[in-house]
Amino acid sequence: MPLLPIADRWFEITRISDDITLLLEPHVVPLMRCNIWHLRGRDRDLLIDTGMGIVSLREAARHLLDKDVTAVATHTHTDHVGNHHEFRHTLVHELEADNLRRPTDRGTLLASVMGAEEVRKLAKAGYPFDGDLITALPYAGYDLASYAMKDAPVTEVVTEGDVVDLGNRHFEVLHLPGHSPGSIGLWEAATGTLFSGDAIYDGPLLDEIDGAHIPTYVRTMKRLRELPVEIVHAGHDPSFGRERLVQLVDAYLAKRA
Repeated sequence: MPLLPIADRWFEITRISDDITLLLEPHVVPLMRCNIWHLRGRDRDLLIDTGMGIVSLREAARHLLDKDVTAVATHTHTDHVGNHHEFRHTLVHELEADNLRRPTDRGTLLASVMGAEEVRKLAKAGYPFDGDLITALPYAGYDLASYAMKDAPVTEVVTEGDVVDLGNRHFEVLHLPGHSPGSIGLWEAATGTLFSGDAIYDGPLLDEIDGAHIPTYVRTMKRLRELPVEIVHAGHDPSFGRERLVQLVDAYLAKRA
């Protein structure tokens, strides 16, 4: 295995607006490179998903975290909840709460552990990668084989229709299963803003992985098509507006419905 370079910094941080900041792990392959959204509220902040958990998100985002923060799990796949254990207050759908407390899949960074068949399957789905799941080391001496998901606290369990109140902003929990049983989005009707997790994003959607269910995903897509969104901040890839949302949904339905 070739030696990996050491990253200058692990997180790339981009301010999107006065109250939204995007954090990315650029040295994680696209398959596992989750969008981590920091949303500033009057009374509390949200971190919507927390990445792989390779290094401390709380430390990297310390300049953003000046009040109580809730770590939201749009779902509990490894790339979205790796740093949830760092936060005292977490939020997750009821169907995946146990998996946040005690992950059944502790994850890996090693392609050899994933196996050649799984790597081929992911490449066919649109996510080819050459080598392991990171392209640089977070620090000298880091051992890829030591990576493992940690148990995280569960302090707020939600379901369809619950409201996440930040004081000045209010988001409705949408249950958007298909990619996973407990996938959720956060919907702010007043601004047409949707944080969609992996229910929809502008890239190859994964619906044949463990826990996914295509007929359920089709129903979720039909629901999303009717939502009067202005902007979608998704779990991967760039944000997009309603026109692109409709294109993505229609392409999925043409393939699967």
